[in-house]
Amino acid sequence: MSAALEFRDVTLGYERHPAVHHLSGAVAPGELLAVVGPNGGGKSTLLKGIAGVLRPFSGEVQLEGVAQRDIAYLPQQSDVDRSFPLSVFDLVAMGHWSKTGMFGALGTDDHDAVLHALRDVGLDGFAERGINALSRGQFQRVLFARLLLQDSPMILLDEPFTALDQRTEADLIGVVQRWHEEGRTVVAVMHDLDLVRRVFPRSLLLARELVAWGKSEDVLCTENLLTARTLGAGWGDDAARCAFTGEVAA
Repeated sequence: MSAALEFRDVTLGYERHPAVHHLSGAVAPGELLAVVGPNGGGKSTLLKGIAGVLRPFSGEVQLEGVAQRDIAYLPQQSDVDRSFPLSVFDLVAMGHWSKTGMFGALGTDDHDAVLHALRDVGLDGFAERGINALSRGQFQRVLFARLLLQDSPMILLDEPFTALDQRTEADLIGVVQRWHEEGRTVVAVMHDLDLVRRVFPRSLLLARELVAWGKSEDVLCTENLLTARTLGAGWGDDAARCAFTGEVAA
């Protein structure tokens, strides 16, 4: 079976400072993969490289069966601007952009799909509320509803369950498991290792360089976690710069 996603000696970073070093490996179609590791280890950077937000300094991110523009990508909530006056309905409807364009009108089926997605994430009756009036958990549910509308075969999640109440976490884990059952490829940056062990069959342990990649029960062993922690403790601000002089992808 061909890979849905392959890293070919990929190095990624910012302002010529590498954050992910020479990563190689492949993600199978339909895989549910957790990306774990110490803070600053390159986890979010890796997702941005997959999504096309960052160009690699070197190497290649190879996709199969999906264009980068069609990947469903959920950044951390801290990266999402909630000050813009949008209703819940309008934000979820943005999941239709690939179909309608930014200013395209929604048909009856599209309108119904937005309401159905909100019901699926437990927000029936929230369509007309402003997004700035939502709790953190409610807002995360809205972002998941938008992902549902994108209907992508590949979904990237950056810390999707951080600081959520238990009920919201359980409901959204259920959405992720449904995607997995549908054969979608899901790659999620995670910090809760107990949750990873329960939900994610496979893990990639990253500490700027690859520490381990495989079955979660094997990857998240004491020896590998200690190696990742030791690597993280050795990072400094005087890291060598890459020769890359390009810009972040548009």
